[in-house]
Amino acid sequence: MDWINCNHNGICIHIIPNRDSLPAVLQRESYRENGKTRNRTLANLRGLSELQIDRIRRVLRDEPLVPIEPSFQILHARHHGHVQAVMTAMQRLGMAELIASRPC
Repeated sequence: MDWINCNHNGICIHIIPNRDSLPAVLQRESYRENGKTRNRTLANLRGLSELQIDRIRRVLRDEPLVPIEPSFQILHARHHGHVQAVMTAMQRLGMAELIASRPC
């Protein structure tokens, strides 16, 4: 028996070879009963493609399915830090009350 992956909840994907046919691909959960480790089969994944099984395995590992970096591209970013710094300084110094023709 060859197990691919287990997550922190004990859910694993097992590949079990068969003599005359394709191997069984099972999603199983490990649990304890009376101090012994037991397995419960949750799903038979044999009808799925290798890509689909790999994606399920990656989800169980909490891996992202798509890399985040190439998913987004920054085309243009406006500079705003220097403006925010000047605005904060003006507010702290009370410049609005000094410059305004009417009370703020």
